[in-house]
Amino acid sequence: MRWEGRYQEFGLCHDMLATPEVVRGFDCQRMADTADAIKETGRLLMTGEGSSRIFPAKSVMAYALSRQIPVSLHTEAGRQAQEYDLEDWAVFALSNSGRTAEVIGLFQKLTQENHPNRYSLTAFSDSKLESLATKGYVLECGKESAVAATKSVLEQALFYRALIEHIQGTVSLQDRLETLADQMEQALTAEIDSHLIERIASAPIIYWAGRNNGVAEELTLKTNEITRKPSDFLEGTYAVHGIEEVMNPEDVVIWVDPYSDSESKFTEVLGNGVGMEVIAIADRETSLPTIRIPDAGDLSPFVKMCAGWNILVEVGLRLGIDLDKPQRARKVGNEFS
Repeated sequence: MRWEGRYQEFGLCHDMLATPEVVRGFDCQRMADTADAIKETGRLLMTGEGSSRIFPAKSVMAYALSRQIPVSLHTEAGRQAQEYDLEDWAVFALSNSGRTAEVIGLFQKLTQENHPNRYSLTAFSDSKLESLATKGYVLECGKESAVAATKSVLEQALFYRALIEHIQGTVSLQDRLETLADQMEQALTAEIDSHLIERIASAPIIYWAGRNNGVAEELTLKTNEITRKPSDFLEGTYAVHGIEEVMNPEDVVIWVDPYSDSESKFTEVLGNGVGMEVIAIADRETSLPTIRIPDAGDLSPFVKMCAGWNILVEVGLRLGIDLDKPQRARKVGNEFS
């Protein structure tokens, strides 16, 4: 896809195109002291709402579970986290605005309890959330032009990844950022088969399937914001475990990084049984119509996210939608007052 002409009309596209440069310039050292404190605590709860929690927290949890990381990780939304006993946990809250009501409520509670390990990451300095944190950090990506969060989400995820690498004791991310940025840009700007875009654009419901690492789930949310279409996240192989009863042939499933040994089952149950299209995003050839991306190894979730953005922008433009201005969705969801 060539991001010129009509793409330049939308702040969302500018935000997305800025993301590889954010990655190239990311500082992997500034959270080192906090990593030491969290390692000593041994437990980290990552909280936030919507895009500020889904991909940043779940992508790093998936990474950590595949390695020997000496810290227990958990994620929960701010309101539910207020019901937990967090005395022995470090708590990290993400909020672009620093005004998200649920996480501020949680941090007010923790402050009243003299909880010692409260950390924040916001897009602006001197926010309400930062004032309640024992240490606050500010994103370096700058203000976003559209309602849908994009470059901030990936910087948040990079921040957590660097944090966990410091806890792990091996920080390799810095030396990989240039290559990762190139791969993200390639996935973001690649041409996509117009037939696939037309098929997705015509679907009443767009389902996203994939691992519980935040990618498909975050793209489900972005589908609502960017294409204005209903969507659902089908974790793992959930798509063939009953939901097919209410699926329709006109719907579509976009499967991020398919399990090779499950492809035939998806084809049998969804393709043959329902009559719907299943489209894959993968760094290899699959038995399905496939949107190919570069292989970034354990950093592949960042590349897959960019491929999903690419799809959604094309679908939104095909539908004639103003990508920057949803009719109801707001930049700040439930704002503290």
